[in-house]
Amino acid sequence: MTASPLVGVRAGIRPARADESPAVADLTERAFAAGAYGHLAVSPERRAFVRDVAGRDASGTVLVAEVDGRLVGTVSLVRAGTPQARLATGDEAELRLLAVEPAVQGAGLGRRLALAAQEEAHAWGARAVVLDTGSRNTAAQRLYERLGYRRFAGADAVVSTGSTTDAGSTGSTTGGIEHVAYRLPIRQRADVVVRLVRDAEVEEAAALSLRAYEHDYDLSAEYRASILAVGERARDHQVWVALDAATGRLLGTVATPRRDATISPLAEPGELDFRLLGVDPAARGRGIGAVLTGHVIELARLRGLDRVVMNSGPQMTGAHRLYERLGFARLHEREREIDDGGRRFRLLAFSIDVPREPIALAS
Repeated sequence: MTASPLVGVRAGIRPARADESPAVADLTERAFAAGAYGHLAVSPERRAFVRDVAGRDASGTVLVAEVDGRLVGTVSLVRAGTPQARLATGDEAELRLLAVEPAVQGAGLGRRLALAAQEEAHAWGARAVVLDTGSRNTAAQRLYERLGYRRFAGADAVVSTGSTTDAGSTGSTTGGIEHVAYRLPIRQRADVVVRLVRDAEVEEAAALSLRAYEHDYDLSAEYRASILAVGERARDHQVWVALDAATGRLLGTVATPRRDATISPLAEPGELDFRLLGVDPAARGRGIGAVLTGHVIELARLRGLDRVVMNSGPQMTGAHRLYERLGFARLHEREREIDDGGRRFRLLAFSIDVPREPIALAS
């Protein structure tokens, strides 16, 4: 068997651009034509669905994998209640049309695309990702099961047709293709939602962060301004918020870099760094700091990184206890002296290896 030309080459994964829609559709058609059902005729409805890249993007997001300017893979993630969703309900996200260029299959790109879609579902605050695939598509089933997906009785999953299925199909016996449905819970806890901050929440998140840090520490004007710059961080990086699932109240926040970037000088290749973990003093005792830190570690796992690192001031002893309880260790060789508003101190560093398996999740 010939090795994939992508072995040893890392494809970049990003949202598809509007002008790439025809190329994304062509790639998807080639991939499915080479798959388990490629011998079957494709109905006009199915072809229209595959080629409606803009529609899937409007209903969620379309991601692409790129190497040297060439698209080599794609996956769509759509929200429940949109025209492109079949199985998703409530706050579930649905993965659709995972496709890898036939010439580069075998390099793990399908896995990376599925994990990138899972990260996008986290950004939405989804509680689970669902999908379905043909019962004869055993390669896809092995992939999803290795990623932790488990079969369930989806509404459209028993029998539908490869030749006539479209986004809104309720299933037909024409063609007789049996589908199986899969579901992957992605929330750590049923009572806490973690997602990206929304524009309308930026000021509230900034006030929460300031309360969290002023509650315990004497802040310099420089550090205070940095804490309050949530809008700037959300624009340039990622700001995650933890919310009470029942009331929607903001409980905590943390900042991470975007994919293939860093948020501080600390991180080295293969590492994810984070900053400004803060929990509202009124929400302490609920384990919110542990949830947010666990979310950061899971992000690193989804991105295929090896280690999570971060800096912390020597006075932040409560945070140090949390990190040590979660398994972080001091990274002495990267600690340094800094000046913060005329106060000089040693900036501590901590790290933890990223596990291969996800952290324990709510069902």
